[in-house]
Amino acid sequence: MRRLWLLFAQTVTVVLALYFVYMAVGRERPAPVRVQQMGNTDHPAAMLEAGPAKPPASAVGSYRAAAARAMPAVVNIITSKRPKRGKHPLLRDPFFKKFFGDRDEDADDESSLGSGVIVSGQGYILTNNHVVEAADEIEVVLADGRKAAAKLVGTDPETDLAVIKISLEKLPVIVLGQAEQAQVGDVVLAIGNPFGVGQTVTMGIISALGRNNLHINHFENFIQTDAAINFGNSGGALVDASGNLLGINSAIYSQSGGSVGIGFAIPVSTAKNVMEAIIKTGHVVRGWIGVETQEITPELASSFGLQRQSGAIIAGVVRNGPADKGGIKPGDILISVDNQPVTDTNTMLNLIAQLVPGGKAKMVVLRKNKETTLDITVGKRPANAK
Repeated sequence: MRRLWLLFAQTVTVVLALYFVYMAVGRERPAPVRVQQMGNTDHPAAMLEAGPAKPPASAVGSYRAAAARAMPAVVNIITSKRPKRGKHPLLRDPFFKKFFGDRDEDADDESSLGSGVIVSGQGYILTNNHVVEAADEIEVVLADGRKAAAKLVGTDPETDLAVIKISLEKLPVIVLGQAEQAQVGDVVLAIGNPFGVGQTVTMGIISALGRNNLHINHFENFIQTDAAINFGNSGGALVDASGNLLGINSAIYSQSGGSVGIGFAIPVSTAKNVMEAIIKTGHVVRGWIGVETQEITPELASSFGLQRQSGAIIAGVVRNGPADKGGIKPGDILISVDNQPVTDTNTMLNLIAQLVPGGKAKMVVLRKNKETTLDITVGKRPANAK
């Protein structure tokens, strides 16, 4: 009997041990594999217990909406210039042609690349004057791949702006922004065709506003940015974080020819005025009074006993010019033009340029520390005037 009991106890112990092992192994079995759908659901892997696809992560900090809005209106500009050379007499010699063939000395064109911005559904494109000046042929390539020959509407070398025109339908047009509301630190995107690699977007901030005295153009009021601008970006768009046009990329400061984080764009307000004048008359008409000016420095103010350091010193007057006829004299300090304060020579130049030739303008000068108001009949600014 004792023997049967021991056999029974051993059997029960073994059975219980097997039961506990079975339960432990069964609970640790891996769960069914869940596969997200990615493409063809007929694939065997997709037949497994497929869960819903996760939505893409939100584009926090992305400017893709601004880029997508502006990029279609930014174009590549390809210009070509045929060298103007006469044929060498040897090229017309039959003996020479027999051995060397009929060679055209003018066959090799000079070509260059730049960018532009479509600003009108009628096909008007803003770009830099230095992109299209002296070009014999201008070709525009749109972001959607379309190509068209362009004609030159007009140029303004003093601001380095130009307007060209193409004839295509359903053109993308950029939205003009408010450059006056831009502030240092605002995020901007530069769009163009650097080095001919294709349309490219770079990002940066506005580093400074109202940059002048850079001796790049005659009328300077640049937006400075650290967004990368390189060769081929000229004439392209500088846009804000919403994709609105703030300026036309024009120049960089560089000792190597590549971007070092100091680029300059012409404000859209200036570009718009120049564009409208070119479209209307083919050129820009500006006011002029015929003076040479000098900045007021602290040293000059102290030397002449001046009580102010704003304004522009009249260093010279063109004989029989508008200023001379109106009574402005060398040594005067011009402090306002049509009730607009003159802070420096650049401000004075821009204020006078905006005046309508033939009209009258009230100008206030400081002469021997006394203010004098003069009526000046504005003249038309001649080409290459200082």
